[in-house]
Amino acid sequence: MANRVLIITGDTVEAEALQKVLGGAQEGAFIVEWVKQLSEGLDRLRAGGIDAIIVELALHDSQGIDTFDQVLAAAPHTPILILSAANDDNLVKAKQHGAQGSLSKNDLDNSLVPQSLHNLIKRRAVEETCFLEKARAEIILNSISDAVISTDMAGNVDYLNIAAETMTGWSREEAHGHPIGEVMRIIDGDTRKPKPNPIDLVLQQDEAMALTAGTILIRRDGHEAAIEDSAAPIHDWDGKMSGAVIVFHDVTASQAMASKMAHLAQHDSLTNLPNRVLLNDRVEQAISLAKRHGTHLAVLFLDLDNFKHINDSLGHSTGDKLLQSVANRLRACVRASDTVSRQGGDEFVVLVTEDRLTENAVQIADKILAALAAPHIIGEHELHVTTSIGISVYPVDGQDAEALFKNADTAMYSAKEKGRNNYQFFKDEMNLRSVERLAMEAALRSALQRQEFVLHYQPKVKLETGAMSGVEALLRWMHPKRGLVLPGEFMPVAENCGLMIPIGRWVLREACTQVKCWQDAGLSPHSIAVNISAPEFCAKNFIEDVRAIMIETGLDPYCLHLEITESVLMRDAEASIDILKQLKKLGVQVAVDDFGTGFSNLSYLARFPIDILKIAPSFVRDISSAASSGIIASAVIAMATSLKQVVVAEGVEDQLQWAFLKVQHCDEGQGYLFGRALAAEPFTALLVSGLAGVVTKAGDHPGATRTSRFRGTQSREKQGPIENQPTMRHSKQNSCRNTLTELGRHPASTPQGKSQSI
Repeated sequence: MANRVLIITGDTVEAEALQKVLGGAQEGAFIVEWVKQLSEGLDRLRAGGIDAIIVELALHDSQGIDTFDQVLAAAPHTPILILSAANDDNLVKAKQHGAQGSLSKNDLDNSLVPQSLHNLIKRRAVEETCFLEKARAEIILNSISDAVISTDMAGNVDYLNIAAETMTGWSREEAHGHPIGEVMRIIDGDTRKPKPNPIDLVLQQDEAMALTAGTILIRRDGHEAAIEDSAAPIHDWDGKMSGAVIVFHDVTASQAMASKMAHLAQHDSLTNLPNRVLLNDRVEQAISLAKRHGTHLAVLFLDLDNFKHINDSLGHSTGDKLLQSVANRLRACVRASDTVSRQGGDEFVVLVTEDRLTENAVQIADKILAALAAPHIIGEHELHVTTSIGISVYPVDGQDAEALFKNADTAMYSAKEKGRNNYQFFKDEMNLRSVERLAMEAALRSALQRQEFVLHYQPKVKLETGAMSGVEALLRWMHPKRGLVLPGEFMPVAENCGLMIPIGRWVLREACTQVKCWQDAGLSPHSIAVNISAPEFCAKNFIEDVRAIMIETGLDPYCLHLEITESVLMRDAEASIDILKQLKKLGVQVAVDDFGTGFSNLSYLARFPIDILKIAPSFVRDISSAASSGIIASAVIAMATSLKQVVVAEGVEDQLQWAFLKVQHCDEGQGYLFGRALAAEPFTALLVSGLAGVVTKAGDHPGATRTSRFRGTQSREKQGPIENQPTMRHSKQNSCRNTLTELGRHPASTPQGKSQSI
C-alpha cells in the first residue's frame, strides 16, 4: 500500500521536483498531494490519511516557526520534514519543536529522498506500535490487584503501578529514584526485625527470589499488611540484567480467613469451645504424655439433665444462650491445662490432664455440679439445669481416646439412672447394662413386626354414680422371653431410638379398633383415651394419621380422647394451639394429662381448645395428707369448672379421696380403687358380665390393684400373681366376635362384616 505525502509549499518548481522524485521511487511510489498555503494544508490534515509531511516554513499565509507549530498541532503523530534553504535559522527551532528532519531545496532530486522518507514513516510506525504496547502494559499493570515495583541496576525505583502506590503509600513520582528499601519497607512478622528486600538479592545473584512467609509490609503511614509473592531480574535484548521487578499482594484478609476457617474446623461455632476433632487430638497428645511420665488423665462426659425441656418450651434462642452460659461456667471450673469441649447438642466433655491422683477429677466434677446447679439468668428467665457426669480414667478404663469416650459415656448413663445431678466413675459392669440397652433397642425394632405389643384397659368412672364412662388404653410389651414388660422399662429406650411415633400409631389404631369392636357388640365403654407423646404430637403427619385411623377403624371421633401432657403443649404453645384446633375439627376430644406437674401458664390454658383436664395423681394423693388437705386438687377442679372443662382425677386409691372429689364436684376418676388395667380378653369378660358397668364398692371386682400409665416411667402396678395371669395376644387371627363367643355372648346385633380384629 502506497504511502501518502502532503507537500506544503508555494514554489511550483520545488513541488514538481518532489513529485517527480517521490513518484518514481523504486522502493514503492508515493501518492503525492500538493497545496500552496498553510490553511489548505491544515484542512487536508484534518481530513486524515497523510503518512508524511514536507512543509516550507515561509508561505503566503504563514511565516517562520509558527508555520511548523500549526502543522504539528494538526498532525502530532505524523513525520514532518522541513523544506529549507541553507542557513535557515528556523530549521534549528523546528527540530527543537519536533521536526524529524529537513530537505535542502538544492538537493530535491536526490534518490535518497524517498529512502529517507520511507525510513521516517517506518520509524514512526514502530514508535506507534511501541507506544501501544507500552500503553497496553500500563493498563494491564494498573488493572491487576497485585503490586508491581521495578528498579534500575542500583536498586532505585523507576516504576510503580497503582496497586503498589496504594499498598506502599508512595506515588510513582515521589518514589522515582528512591531506594527500594525506603519505598518498600518489610519486616519479619515474628521477630519484628527488618528483612532484606528480595530486589537486592535479585540484583546480586541475577536469580528470581520468593518472599519468605510471614513478611510484613510497613506502609508510608505506618500501617501494616502481610504480603506474599516474588521478585525477578529484568534483562535487555542482549540478555544482560538491566534491573529487577517485584510483584506482591496483600494476604492479610486471606490469612485471617484461613485462620478463622482453621479455628472453626476445630471449635464449636456456638460456644467457641474445642469440638470433637480438636478434643480427639488433645486426648491423644495427653495419652502420649501420660505414657511418658507415668501419669493419669480423666475424661468427664457431661449431659445436661433437663435441657431439652427448656430448649423446646422456651425456644432455641434461649437454649443457645443457656448452652453459652454453661460453657462459660465449665471453663471457670477447670485448669489452664485442661480442655472443655462441646460434642454437640447438650453434651460436653472435659479432659483433665497431668493427673497423678483421680481426686483431681473428683474435685472438678464437684465444682461442675455446683456451678451448673446455680440459676442461669437468660433474659427474663431464671433457668435451672443440672448435669449427669460419667468419668473414665487412663490407663485403667481405656488405652485410646475412643475407649475413654465410650466408657465415660456409659458411666454418664449410669449417673442418669442413679437420679441425675451426680457423677459416676466407669465400672466394667456398666458395659453389661449398656449391652442390655442395645439389646432392648434391637428387640423393640422387631416387636412391632412380631406383634409383641398389647394394650391393657383401665376404666374411668363417673364419681357421682360409679358408672363407667370410658377406658384408657395402656401399653404393655409381651416379651417372648421376659414376659410382660411395663412401659417404664422400654419407653425411654423407644424414645431414644426413634420408635415412639410408630409405636404410638400402633397404640392409637389398636385402641380405636378395640373400642369400636365393643361398641358394635353393644357393650360399654363409650370412649377410649390414648396418651400422645411429644414426638407423636410434633410429627409432621400427626393430624393426617389420626384422620386416617378414624376412617380405617370407623370409630366416631367424639369417642376418642387424646391425652397430651401440659409440658408437651407448652413447648411451643402457639403451634400447639393450631394442632389442637385441627383435632377439634376432626371431632376428637382433647385432654390435658398430668395437669400441674409442668410449667403451668393459665393464659395459654384458657386459649387451648381443651375438653378434659386430668388432675395429676400426686395432687390426688395430697387429699389424704393433713398438710395440704387437697387444696391444689380443689383449685384445679374450680378452675376447670369455670373453663367448662370435664375434670378427671387420676390415681384415686381410697374412699376418702373419692368422697372428697365428689364433694368438690370432680366429674370422673380412675385408679386402682375402681379397677386395675386388664388385657382385652378379661376386660371384655367384665363388660359382658356387667361387673364393670357400675362400681358399687371400692375393690368389688376381682384383682383390683394399682395401675400404670402408658407413658409413665415409674410403674405403680404390682407384678404379682395377678399380673402373670394369661393375657390375650393381639393378632389378626383373634377377632372380637370369637372372643365374645368364647365368653358366651354372641353379638348378634353386630352388622355383617363389622367384626374387627384386635
